[in-house]
Amino acid sequence: SLFSIPSYPSSTSRKIMKLSLTVLAAALASANAFSVNPLANKAAVSRSSIVLEASRNKDKVASRSKWAEARGYGTDAAGAEEAAAGLMTNDDGLEYVRLANANGDTSDIYLYGGVVTSYVTGGQEYIAVRPDAKMDGSKPISGGLSHCWPQFGPGEIQQHGFARNVNWTVKSMTDTTVELEMAPSDYTKEMWDKEFLCTFSVALEDDKLSTKMFVENKGEEAFDFQAALHSYFTVSSIDKLSIAGSFAGKEFLNKMVGEGEMQTEDREEITISEEYDRVYMGVNDPVLKDAGTGKTLTVANTAGYEDTVLWNPFGNEGMGYNNFVCVESVKFDPVTLEGGSSWTGDMALQAGDL
Repeated sequence: SLFSIPSYPSSTSRKIMKLSLTVLAAALASANAFSVNPLANKAAVSRSSIVLEASRNKDKVASRSKWAEARGYGTDAAGAEEAAAGLMTNDDGLEYVRLANANGDTSDIYLYGGVVTSYVTGGQEYIAVRPDAKMDGSKPISGGLSHCWPQFGPGEIQQHGFARNVNWTVKSMTDTTVELEMAPSDYTKEMWDKEFLCTFSVALEDDKLSTKMFVENKGEEAFDFQAALHSYFTVSSIDKLSIAGSFAGKEFLNKMVGEGEMQTEDREEITISEEYDRVYMGVNDPVLKDAGTGKTLTVANTAGYEDTVLWNPFGNEGMGYNNFVCVESVKFDPVTLEGGSSWTGDMALQAGDL
């Protein structure tokens, strides 16, 4: 073993056991620096190679944890190992891709629904998954950056479309990027028989998490669609949250009044003290401010998404209302996509301090 300790007299052995965790962690990190990760290329990789590398990474972490625990160092030293990147499987059998960078930031993206369920940067989790969420594929995951496509809300096909409850495929990946693809299937054709191709890309950058939804019309006939990221974000407590942006003076659809009523916002920053379901047309620059954590989260919609939906089931303990808010990136007015054309929705998350 690279880190095996030779036999010493008992007094010396006691001194050896006082090695600081800092030294041990440095040794582990140094050893890891010489390992080669075959996923760190930008070419498309096969499922078998992704699974194999993820397995090897987990084995390395487990091995070092076992080594440290056997020598009385606890798990902190093994925790110095950088988070493993690759294709993983949760306890319920659903596959997800974990991205990890040199800063220790991570992001998880599930193949079922193509949904980003986690973004941790600076030790802080910014994406929420509801406590009542099903993580076994029995229904769309309630949380994360959930896709609403090709329909937002109710309409001619099922609520929020089908992108959130079909399996996307891995087109390519590295330690910090993944590209997922959704193509027509017998299931989608039964409700929406269009020749589309959707590609969803996620990049874990040093200072932000970037996403891109790329929709192509592969046929000759035009089709219409709506698009949204039904994004759930963590909050320390809903009464500690305010949401800044260009809200003042904008019209919004308040779905909680009658059958829905158009109203005008007079606030510069939004606070939530009742159940919310509001569509703010022409607002796409929200910034979440959490006084409880002292953190901000900028939702940067730089292409495609023109509107913002605010949703919170205030008072619903089962959904965990007090610890999340939905600030959704939306293209509410339908897009008409001609044959051979494409549409892009770009959204990035950038954390900061109040």
